Amino acid sequence: MYTVKQLSDLAEVSVRTLHYYDEIGLLKPSKVGENNYRYYDDNALLRLQQILFYREMGVELLQIKDILDSADFDVVAALRSHRKALQEKIERLENLVSTVDTTIRYLGGEVEMSKKQLFEAFSEEEQKQYEREARLQWDPDTVNQSIKRWNGYTESQRQAIGEEGNQVYADLVKAIEAGTPPEDAEVQDILKRWHKHIYYFYEPTLEIMRGLGVGYNTDARFIANFTKLHPDLPQFLQDSITQYVDDLETAELERMLAEDAAKKLAR
Repeated sequence: MYTVKQLSDLAEVSVRTLHYYDEIGLLKPSKVGENNYRYYDDNALLRLQQILFYREMGVELLQIKDILDSADFDVVAALRSHRKALQEKIERLENLVSTVDTTIRYLGGEVEMSKKQLFEAFSEEEQKQYEREARLQWDPDTVNQSIKRWNGYTESQRQAIGEEGNQVYADLVKAIEAGTPPEDAEVQDILKRWHKHIYYFYEPTLEIMRGLGVGYNTDARFIANFTKLHPDLPQFLQDSITQYVDDLETAELERMLAEDAAKKLAR
């Protein structure tokens, strides 16, 4: 059995997070002692591992709970699925690293490199795969809404929107250079502006925003654009957005819990 503190240290998850997972029924302790201490067994550890895997893929907490509580949930099948997704991500990143290394050697005069080789990591098949993923991830109504909104702006409005977005990323770069962590209030205030900026295009759900954060740090096209501003920006964006969405999700779940408690008292 593991105490909350021991599990926190083992999984590198805060004690506050584990308490919160207990409150919403996502990860209940295996046993509660007479001293009211929470204790977790090996099954709880495996469930926490699944939670963290799904979080890494951008799935919201309530969705994770539904998945794990499903009668037909299979841990081994889930692990195989996680492994496949992670392996595909590794392969994409390895291709990018290989292309970057070759380009560096090319620019240093060490090797010859054709213009086609410059874009080997961005093959047509991979671009088609990104398109397939986008169709699966984004609701068609959201895509249509975005196109309609954008077409409704004048050229000067589009330019102003673009400049506003650029300023958001420029301010995030300043935060990186100042050594400000993603969870800092200053960075989270910038994320509030980023959130507001997305409304120029569509209504962003928590799931969409979390997905954007993951995409900024895994999609070759995003990485290429953001690393031009700062090499650490893709990872910083994902970490900052994850923190921002986590806070919004926590606030929403706490509101729901408070409403449920108030309803029970009113009965």
